[in-house]
Amino acid sequence: MALIALGIFLMLMVLIGVWGMKKTSTLNDFLIGGRDIGPWFSAFAYGTTYFSAVLFIGFAGKIGWGFGLNGLWIAAGNAVIGSFLAWLVLGRRTRRMTQNLGALTMPEFLQERYEGKYLKMCGALIIFFFLVPYSASVFKGLGYLFEVNLHVSFDTALLIMIGITGIYLILGGYHAVMLTDFLQGIIMVFGASLMVIIIMNNGGGLSAAIAGIMDKYPQHVPLDKQPGWFSLACLVFMTSFGAWGMPQMVQKFYSIKDESMILKAAVVTLLFASIISFSAYFVGASAHLFYDQVPMFNGKPAFDRIIPDLLIHQLPGPLMAIIMLLILSASMSTLSSLVLVAASALAVDLHKGYMDPHVSKEKSVALMRILSGVFIVLSFFIARYQFAFIVTLMALSWGVIAGAFLAPYVYGLFWKGATKMGVVAGMISGVFLAITLFFMWGQDKSPMASSVAMIVPFIVIPVVSKFTRAPSEKTLERAFK
Repeated sequence: MALIALGIFLMLMVLIGVWGMKKTSTLNDFLIGGRDIGPWFSAFAYGTTYFSAVLFIGFAGKIGWGFGLNGLWIAAGNAVIGSFLAWLVLGRRTRRMTQNLGALTMPEFLQERYEGKYLKMCGALIIFFFLVPYSASVFKGLGYLFEVNLHVSFDTALLIMIGITGIYLILGGYHAVMLTDFLQGIIMVFGASLMVIIIMNNGGGLSAAIAGIMDKYPQHVPLDKQPGWFSLACLVFMTSFGAWGMPQMVQKFYSIKDESMILKAAVVTLLFASIISFSAYFVGASAHLFYDQVPMFNGKPAFDRIIPDLLIHQLPGPLMAIIMLLILSASMSTLSSLVLVAASALAVDLHKGYMDPHVSKEKSVALMRILSGVFIVLSFFIARYQFAFIVTLMALSWGVIAGAFLAPYVYGLFWKGATKMGVVAGMISGVFLAITLFFMWGQDKSPMASSVAMIVPFIVIPVVSKFTRAPSEKTLERAFK
């Protein structure tokens, strides 16, 4: 049954790619769907990009074991701050200003908004070096599920997932991504809901499951080893506000059809994010009901095997087919958005921006398709071989990207006083702190390092802007009209 469901799912993805190809003729179509996407599709695209297999397999298991039910605070932050407020605070301004400036990407927005000739190049390089490795990280732990349930090797599963994603993305661009994200989002909601219901029933019902987790958590994680509220606050801040500065998330605001749809998209995203995030973190915490210790692999605790092991042993076979599609959907939707942003960094921000400004629309679309294919192949090799420095880039990626883009993007939307040199200083401080503190404090404290890297540029930019030249009135009038 699992193989049949997988085959139907993948065939549908290919057909959507062919459909999307007929609607894609310009770079604007390929990157942001011609700014003509409705609220439901935009909301589901945002949510499926936000919550990847990293959440379901690695992150939720580790957080659920280490924090117990307190991990649900992260779910609340992701739903309210990272999803609902992101649309309400950023959506309208982003949609209007990027259209005023003719910007299709985050680096292009920074260049046009701040009159910074090389801001686009710097932003594109940051995206290239840190988002491509991050795209491969969404597959961590998936091989174990495929091997156990479908008797398919990790290499084969990886080729299938990346290959099908590549087909519908290269053919259909953003239109195909929107439709596939919507369908994948429905699968994620249905699968996550069923997963929670069955895990709760196996734990004796909702009340008994909650009581059991609260009782066993201190036995498994002694008080002196339980993470404090400051660590939890850093995780909430990093994963919630950090999403505001992620180019692959912000892109969803560019593409919505008009500003009147923002509120509807915000509500739909809130509901989607609440179901997915609460399901993932609750199932992660429920591991305390079924295990006395973290599953071991090669003699070491394997946090990314907590949820896969739990699902394999607690869910009936037919339902595992749905859960497999849930995790596959989360992976493919995130990968497609990341590859689209990474390819645009080279095709739009570097090639069209500097090498060939007058390139035809046909060549621009062709280059986007070629580069999307290149990044798909790169993602395969990165996920397959997991070189040590690549693993480090994966761990650094969220903090570096958020540190570089969050403050310049937010100030660009709301404050006319921000200057090009202030933004340059802010981006440098964010990237420098994200990398330096990561190595100084260690990977276990990376949420704290990322939080600092996100906050400091908000101080640096206004200080430097006080002493440097602001953009021209013409640019400001154009941006804010």
